[in-house]
Amino acid sequence: MSTADVAERLKKAVELIEAWESGEDAPTYPQLETLAYEVYKRPLALFFMPFPPDEPRARAEFRSLPDADLAHLARETTLLIRKARAFQFALIDLYGDRNPVAQPIWRQVRVDPRGNVARQAALVRHALGVSLEDIRQQPDDDSALKLWRRAIERSGVHVFKESFKQRELSGFCLWHPEFPVILINNSTTKTRQVFSLMHELAHLLCDRSGISRFDDRGIDDLPPPDRAIERFSNALAGEILVPMVDFAAATAAFAPDRASDEQFSALAARYRVSRSVILRRFVERGAATMDFYLAKDREWAEQRRETAGGGGSYYNTQGAYLSEQFLREVVSRYSRRLLTKAEAADLIGVKPRNFERFEELVLRGAAA
Repeated sequence: MSTADVAERLKKAVELIEAWESGEDAPTYPQLETLAYEVYKRPLALFFMPFPPDEPRARAEFRSLPDADLAHLARETTLLIRKARAFQFALIDLYGDRNPVAQPIWRQVRVDPRGNVARQAALVRHALGVSLEDIRQQPDDDSALKLWRRAIERSGVHVFKESFKQRELSGFCLWHPEFPVILINNSTTKTRQVFSLMHELAHLLCDRSGISRFDDRGIDDLPPPDRAIERFSNALAGEILVPMVDFAAATAAFAPDRASDEQFSALAARYRVSRSVILRRFVERGAATMDFYLAKDREWAEQRRETAGGGGSYYNTQGAYLSEQFLREVVSRYSRRLLTKAEAADLIGVKPRNFERFEELVLRGAAA
């Protein structure tokens, strides 16, 4: 944040904040508490360290966005990245130096952005253990999202969700040799979350952290190696969700330029993806132009209402935001007295007095 941003939050003069930063003046202890807990979301002790902590910088860690976008990450997005990193540390605290999954997916499947996308997507689907028939049996998009999410978690990747205030971002992933995590934007439709989930998984299979937009803006501005990985991640996600062989057979008589929105919706429901993913597959097959795709995508974007629904339980929502495997492990260790309530609450980021409500979610099987 700029000094003006901080001054506005504290309702103080910019000159005072600048004096604090230069060392000419200093905040009172109550002001320091406000800075720590409300403004910067940092431990108070950090302000007494001799040097700022050495932390990964977005420009070094995320190479899937152009520098101009990375320079303008919202404060809330930076906090979410820090939160995801905290979950990684919590996983290390729980499991030590080894993922509990005997054969994580990144050790089963080695991908190559220069290789055959269809063949690699088939390997990923096989490793996840989810078939097209499994997807078609799901009663709705939410069930399909849960199916994919649980499959990815069983493969060793922990998946978290959060409502992003920076709405143009679809999600991000943080690579780690034992505990990679994905965090997807919950402020949108379930079908769009499914694609985001697969896109971030593709990044991890390339041994890369990534942060992604819903659209393709900026991909051409990336350096060639990063551009290749971003395009490969899109292609791999599309092929996992909508295999071209099955898609071509199902749409042999389908004319994209003459199809109604309802026909696109019916086709999207076959794979439990968005209409935009379906139309993108037509472009990749050479049955629709990119101009047609962009025009329809804008039209459908205007139709979408990406506002959060009201009336839900806070605990149900927060339970769904947490990795199901992670939450179950914390609750299991607490019930076996391997963790105190305070330790368990700290791991999942809630106050101790609220932990038992999350324990109830796990016992009822309602955490996913």
